[in-house]
Amino acid sequence: MGNSKEGKRVIGIDPGYAITGYGILELSDASDTPTVLEYGVIRTAAHTPLVDRLAQMYSDLEKLLTQHKPTVAGCEKVFYSKNVKTATDVNQARGVILLALAHHNNALIELTPTQIKQSTTGYGAANKKQVQYMTQQILKLDAIPQPDDAADALAIAIAVSRLI
Repeated sequence: MGNSKEGKRVIGIDPGYAITGYGILELSDASDTPTVLEYGVIRTAAHTPLVDRLAQMYSDLEKLLTQHKPTVAGCEKVFYSKNVKTATDVNQARGVILLALAHHNNALIELTPTQIKQSTTGYGAANKKQVQYMTQQILKLDAIPQPDDAADALAIAIAVSRLI
């Protein structure tokens, strides 16, 4: 198969502990446009203990990975913000995501927000709306994917598909 993209599946994941976006693409050598298999979000209930939220996230992600069998995964690197608790919780969610990916033997590509923006728009400082618009255009979708977390995950999957 060599460098062939034929039959490869990519999952992009936008990590969060309340909402984690995912987007799954199938690649083909015959087309520059990846096929969107599924996208959406994993939501966890507010006011639920973090450990229960992480367990639910793991379970829901396991189901997606088992169903779609992606071979390559992309996950956004998390940068610390002013709110240390939020950043810590998101990084714990990211750890659960990486664990699930490792259990499914997915090759992992971690991307910075700048890398994702550069790959989808050609401009590393693009704003969220520009990335979402280009994601819609690249994937030839009728509308910008909703919610935002799912659109971000598809942008991550696009960036990964261009690296492999």
